[in-house]
Amino acid sequence: MILVTGAAGFIGSVIVKQLNDKGHEDLILCDHFESGDKWKNLRGLKYDSFVQVEDLFNHSIWKKPAGLKAIYHMGACSDTTELDMDFLYENNTQYTNQLLTLAAQKNIPIVYASSAATYGAGEQGYADDHKGIPALKPLNKYGYSKQLSDEWILKQKKKPKVWFGVKFFNVFGPNEYHKGKMSSVVYQSFNQIRAVGEVKLFKSHRPDFKDGEQLRDFVYVKDVVRAMIELIDAGKKKPSISGIYNLGTGEARSFHDLVKATFHSMDLETRIQFIDMPEELRNQYQYYTQAEMGKLKKALPKFKFMKLEDAVNDYVRNHLSQAEPYLSK
Repeated sequence: MILVTGAAGFIGSVIVKQLNDKGHEDLILCDHFESGDKWKNLRGLKYDSFVQVEDLFNHSIWKKPAGLKAIYHMGACSDTTELDMDFLYENNTQYTNQLLTLAAQKNIPIVYASSAATYGAGEQGYADDHKGIPALKPLNKYGYSKQLSDEWILKQKKKPKVWFGVKFFNVFGPNEYHKGKMSSVVYQSFNQIRAVGEVKLFKSHRPDFKDGEQLRDFVYVKDVVRAMIELIDAGKKKPSISGIYNLGTGEARSFHDLVKATFHSMDLETRIQFIDMPEELRNQYQYYTQAEMGKLKKALPKFKFMKLEDAVNDYVRNHLSQAEPYLSK
């Protein structure tokens, strides 16, 4: 059995899809469907059972010796504007720490979702070296909830034999459709282009960045998931590679590049309108992120990320432009 938490969500459902593609259908999925369209992410995918978030730790799987072969823990509140720190601490930090504890006790390989939001404004750089992690200062409560688990696992004397915390940078791709305001710029741009023929982007409020030239490490969800699966496989062969890893491409690109690629994939001319950034976002806005990827390259020397334009083209043409945009078996 393999456990996937956050399984009906964006990245979690893509994990289920890729595990299915590898022949794994003995999956336990954990999530809340809620009232939105997350359930559509799992249509056509194969799994053994579904468990509610609050019931997971009472599941019979924990009583079976060697019951779980791996855990992919993606379940969390991913809203970077969430203001309830108590909720984030319980839902993101404590839940993650409890799963890591069980994985250590029962020797289960585990990968859990951290975030590039832990890097804050980037004043400490974007290196995933363990020594520098305690010095990071996230700009928002979401990032802090992730930072706390990263710091916690590094302090533990008893860790899982095989474990990975993965710091996601700006992930985009199929099955993010339920995320609303937290969906990627590609998805929001596609919808704006279809509706009004142009895309709105935030103006820069710093003199060292032109409008639309704010930089992010955009990474395709299919690559992110493939990397996590390969890390677990590599870790089983060489547990010493366990640790916290960046999951970006290592190449910062501008929002203008991203939107231009979206227009191009729709066979349209680029039209962008720049608007003022809301005041409440300006103090927690990252103008530049770029993952340092040397550590992942050493762990997975043959791994290749898709070029931004190729990834956007695949997303737009093979998913967003289709009547059925979801991944399915």
